[in-house]
Amino acid sequence: MSLMSKLLMSTVIVSITLSANSVPDNKLLLKYVKRAIVKNPQVTVKGVTLLESKTNKNLPGWTILLTTMDLEYQKKELHVPEMMFVKDGLITGHLVNLKTGNDYRNEIKPTVPDSYYNDAHLLFGNKNAAHKVLIFSDPQCPFCKETVPGIFKAAKENPTKLAIYYYHLPLLRIHPVSGVLTRVMHVAQNQGKLDVVEKMYTLKINPRETNATKILDAVKKHTGYTVTKAQIDAKEVKDALKSDEDAAAKMMVSGTPTIYIDGEWDKMRDGYKKLIK
Repeated sequence: MSLMSKLLMSTVIVSITLSANSVPDNKLLLKYVKRAIVKNPQVTVKGVTLLESKTNKNLPGWTILLTTMDLEYQKKELHVPEMMFVKDGLITGHLVNLKTGNDYRNEIKPTVPDSYYNDAHLLFGNKNAAHKVLIFSDPQCPFCKETVPGIFKAAKENPTKLAIYYYHLPLLRIHPVSGVLTRVMHVAQNQGKLDVVEKMYTLKINPRETNATKILDAVKKHTGYTVTKAQIDAKEVKDALKSDEDAAAKMMVSGTPTIYIDGEWDKMRDGYKKLIK
């Protein structure tokens, strides 16, 4: 069970006072969070920030609120994403389709903010390309290995159609080795060695490896790229990776690869193919 699971509990449908189909004000959201979501008495709810309000064609009449809960736990500040569904004076954190069993909470993600499309994260394609593809990925993730290289190739071959914005999301509990690999990728990208970034997806290495020297030796053997431990341990590199992880949290991303096309979540991960025909 994750820390957040211990701090928070599932919500039930709660009645709130508001006019039909309108968005509750901040005071009502705060009251709802304190009453129905955060049940741990050791956690203090400082505030709730509404990031985005959207609708879904499969949920007529419902408004989806994408928020961040500002919490304090053991003197530490936590900013936790939370999704809420509102309709006719009711609010809940989960809506489940009885026929399919799908929780719509897992079917919806925030729209990508414009600020995420910056030069630091532009990997392939032209920044003024017709379409923007944003990727959260871990090079050791099997699903990433199957999907991401194809997107890279498509952007390289169609730079005026696709611009790829890449964010690192190493899944350290599953692939501890990715902690070092993603920092190597960041350094290589800053040096303009984009081929190294691509080759990381074909690197065969023990996913549980944590010895930096062994990992860097494996990278050199596979890619021909030499980078030092001091380079990947630099504060600015670690800060950049932390910033990517924070960006993923704000987008409610927990798995890889998570892909967006022109701001919207591409659940099937192959929407880019239609854009290059």
